[in-house]
Amino acid sequence: MSEIQVASRYAKSLIDLAEEQNSLEAIKTDIAAFIQICKENSQFLAVLRNPIISPDKKIGILNSLFAGKVNPMILAFFKIMVNKGRSGVLYPTAKEFVNEYNKRKGIVNATVISATSLSDENKSQLVQVIKEATSADEIILETQVNSELIGGFVLRVGDRQFDASIANRLQKLKKEFAQKVVL
Repeated sequence: MSEIQVASRYAKSLIDLAEEQNSLEAIKTDIAAFIQICKENSQFLAVLRNPIISPDKKIGILNSLFAGKVNPMILAFFKIMVNKGRSGVLYPTAKEFVNEYNKRKGIVNATVISATSLSDENKSQLVQVIKEATSADEIILETQVNSELIGGFVLRVGDRQFDASIANRLQKLKKEFAQKVVL
């Protein structure tokens, strides 16, 4: 079974448990904090993934970092995963938890990369278009600037991408000209 499948199953178990105990929002906040720590500290992730480090040491590290700071259910969940030899999928499980949470709440993440920064009006128009296209309740829009696009934008929503950049159009023209010259 792939890492994503394992992580997805554990994440669904955790989200179901959190819903049962009416603590979904608190658990989501704590999981988001765990994800942030993982992103900021590659050594922590390396320790979790290292099969040579004993489960007791990993649990000790998790306790020192999270005891009293997160919901006890999360710490218990982490301990179960470590004891089952699944500490290497804690981070993917946390990410899958957030994905499942977003699905259940009707939240869609989108990223727009543009040649220049977008105005608030442009952002709100994009959010509205995405809402209509996806039937989502909420859109979390991340914006990035990449001057190499020359103009236009690249929009990613889930696993779909729409490239309306001038750089992309120029690349397509270049390919067309190259094919016509060869013929």
